Amino acid sequence: MIYAKHQDALSYRGIHPNLDLALERITPEFLAGVGPERLEIKGGDVYATRFTYETIPAEESFFEAHKKYLDIHIMVDGSEGVEISPPETLAEFDRVEANDFYAYRGKGNYKLVLSPGDFLVVFPGDAHRIKMQVDGPKTVSKVVFKVKIYD
Repeated sequence: MIYAKHQDALSYRGIHPNLDLALERITPEFLAGVGPERLEIKGGDVYATRFTYETIPAEESFFEAHKKYLDIHIMVDGSEGVEISPPETLAEFDRVEANDFYAYRGKGNYKLVLSPGDFLVVFPGDAHRIKMQVDGPKTVSKVVFKVKIYD
């Protein structure tokens, strides 16, 4: 997991070439151009999508994890609560292997608030629970990069 500010994104280059492609695009200009349709940067290996939704109570949220992709969550407007936990400490209740999606229930080990100017990188092995309310329901907008790091 990496939890940092936009201006520090480039300091995390060198972990994986596909991650570098995404980190280089954490700029106000690029983020402003990302819409609700998938914006491909490197085919299916690196792409970005903007999501806008209402935050929900923690008990309505669940953890998700991936085995081939990492996610970069970049808050544009609003704030949401996020929890992180290793998948092996949670109870799996759903999976769609073709979409690299694994869903879990359980308790988070780490809690944070994702606000404008923040970004969060969750690697395979970082189950993440998102969309949680901070001081009641709010509309949030964020850009999520999907970055393939394993075949």
